[in-house]
Amino acid sequence: MQSIFVQVFALLLCAVISVWSFKRIGLPPILAYLLTGIIAGSHGVGWMSDSYEIHFMAELGIVFLLFSLGLEFSVPKLMAMRNVVFGLGSLQVTVTTLIGMLILRLMQYGWVEAFLIASLVALSSTAVVVKLLKEWGMLNSRQGQLAIGMLLFQDIAVVPLLIAFPLISTASNHELASALLYAFAKGALICILLWAIGKWLLPRVFNEIASVRTDELFVLSTLVVALCAASLTYAFGLSMALGAFLAGMMLGESQYRHQLEAEIRPFRDILMGLFFVTVGMQLNLPYVTSQFFNIVLALATVLVFKVLIIASMAQLIGERSKDAVGAGILVWQMGEFGFVLVALASKHNLLDQNTASFLIALGVLSMALTPYLITQTSNILNLLGIDKSKQADDFSSGLGSSDLKDHVVIFGYARIGQTIARFLKPEAIPYIAIERNPQIVQEAQLAGEPVIFGLAAQKALLKTARLRKSRLVIITFDDFEQTQAVVDAVRRRAPEVKILVRMQDDSHMEQLKAMGVTEVVPESLEASLMLVSHVLYMSGVPMRRIFKRVSKERENRYPYLHGFFAGDSGEYQDHSGERLEYLHAIALPENAYAVDKSISDLALLGKRVDVTALRRDGEEISQPDESIILRANDVLLLRGKPRRVERAEQYLLDGLP
Repeated sequence: MQSIFVQVFALLLCAVISVWSFKRIGLPPILAYLLTGIIAGSHGVGWMSDSYEIHFMAELGIVFLLFSLGLEFSVPKLMAMRNVVFGLGSLQVTVTTLIGMLILRLMQYGWVEAFLIASLVALSSTAVVVKLLKEWGMLNSRQGQLAIGMLLFQDIAVVPLLIAFPLISTASNHELASALLYAFAKGALICILLWAIGKWLLPRVFNEIASVRTDELFVLSTLVVALCAASLTYAFGLSMALGAFLAGMMLGESQYRHQLEAEIRPFRDILMGLFFVTVGMQLNLPYVTSQFFNIVLALATVLVFKVLIIASMAQLIGERSKDAVGAGILVWQMGEFGFVLVALASKHNLLDQNTASFLIALGVLSMALTPYLITQTSNILNLLGIDKSKQADDFSSGLGSSDLKDHVVIFGYARIGQTIARFLKPEAIPYIAIERNPQIVQEAQLAGEPVIFGLAAQKALLKTARLRKSRLVIITFDDFEQTQAVVDAVRRRAPEVKILVRMQDDSHMEQLKAMGVTEVVPESLEASLMLVSHVLYMSGVPMRRIFKRVSKERENRYPYLHGFFAGDSGEYQDHSGERLEYLHAIALPENAYAVDKSISDLALLGKRVDVTALRRDGEEISQPDESIILRANDVLLLRGKPRRVERAEQYLLDGLP
């Protein structure tokens, strides 16, 4: 017991130090977890045992990740994406495997070994890509949708591979075909079963749970649903991740989607970190050193090979070249299921030990290299001459351009940050916002807002926001310690810039002024001033005309300021969430019901939802004309109450009233 405690303590301590160090220098946490695994594994310091229990807990991280991904994909949305999932996804897996087999045959590999290696290379990492897309708020970009579609099909394709690998060494072709057909039949049955449960049972269960108003019960129920769905598919011999995704997708149509996402996130993030630690533990450093040149050559080959195939297949189905290449860069790496398949193939003597070690090294290093390549997507596209423009739907969207100056930097893009931005926009005052809530960033970026995801005090982030050329910094956090850290970072990088801080009261005003803050705006003071204004007005004090004008302005502006990107925070729960309207950006896939119809044809006003903006080809159209015809890849910005907006989204995607 003491030994296990020491192992876990050392692992957590190493992970904390690694993540902190990597975030300080602007690198993603995934690399920190991989490094922790390399240090802790048998080929590093070796204090962590490579046990079944550790791998099982790590696999739960993938389960929760796929559950949260399923919450983003309702059945109508998945049906609207069927061309991507079953069209592009099947083309990518099939063509990559076939061409890979031919190349490996030319390298003197046998047909069986060539098929095994090529099928492993065809798979990508759902864990890495989805985590990065969610962190950077790019899950609904076109490149992100193409990547997710391919990853979903790959997760389905893993099932026949898991069945085929053991049978290849012993079974005949007839038995192999029968086993695969049986696997597909089981998959169809379990999908129908989970769909029925999610459609009719789970909403009633969560209605009852929500009525109790107990946070602990909601958390426990979320965990139970995710694990039960995963266990059900596992019992049928399928992937646990697939079951979790299906359960999340069913609940994605409910009004509890954002709350479920918020509840599952802490468990998902911690266990996902453990998963990447276990991936790092499998890297054999002495072997990598001895085969370094060959591994680097193989990495470059796989990168070019998969990007070319994916880009070609995506353009074949009508995608833009920039989105096709961007999706290829997203999913070029080998995936986590590759490690499972390598172990399975080695167990049945289908791969020798050296080949298995080489594939594991290739997979780990490709996953580690992916975050960097994704951040360089825009530069790669420019280098290839594919996209020389800086459009808002690139992976660099919202990042400060070299021409940005005399702008306002907003730290925190929740209600207050969004309100400030909406007043700046009509006055043509440029601004850029930094927000750490990925849900808000995803919605805002999809709507064309210049918002960056990240911790506000990061040096690289401040450089991206071109802080030194800004005219004003606005800090909207209500936490004093967080505000203090940002003020300190801003003062060190741009000592001359003016800083405006919002606080709940004036208790820290002197400290902030001493740190160099230009002005502190206490909410309690502003509320008091407004109350005093009303008291004086109602008491008949002269200046009533001024107060009438103030009241009229508030009344006129209230509908415009009433919508906010909801994110998934608790301030939108319960009864307040039913009264407030919020903004929601919806990307229209190719097969969406709303495509080729005008806004007036859709009669959204009858559903009590407003179309506040339309974004097309990187340009925003405010208050679009009702006669405008919607196209595929358009982004609609809807405003309304949460349930009405969710019903409107389902209507736009599949036409159901």
